[in-house]
Amino acid sequence: MINIGAFKAHLKWAEAVRQYPYRCSADKLTIGVGRNLDDVGLSMDEVDYLLGNDITRVLAECGTLDYWGSLDPVRQLIVADMVFNLGISRFLQFKKMNAALAIQDYTLAAHEMKDSKWYRQVGRRAVKLHKAMISGEWNE
Repeated sequence: MINIGAFKAHLKWAEAVRQYPYRCSADKLTIGVGRNLDDVGLSMDEVDYLLGNDITRVLAECGTLDYWGSLDPVRQLIVADMVFNLGISRFLQFKKMNAALAIQDYTLAAHEMKDSKWYRQVGRRAVKLHKAMISGEWNE
């Protein structure tokens, strides 16, 4: 029976461990320990695992916003979506929108969302978030 620990250690040595995608010698997009994303991709379990980690990180970042706890669940979902999409640093550049959220002026927050390059770039996602920001209702 193969020694899995030895095999794993060997693969880490032979392939190297990479946290960021790179092109291998065969010009395949690769990540981790030789995971060929072009040919192998990710399983749905791996996709869900990564998403769970990303959601945990995003919610922790959202928790640093002074107004986060005062938002209703729909507005929290909107902010979390934007932080997921933009990253917390770029989300914080929406200064007028963040100020509006801090005073619970959701109409102004929605206006600031719409008056942005982000809104024009993400299409139907932004339209859905804008509508929900105004109404306070989440429609699947």
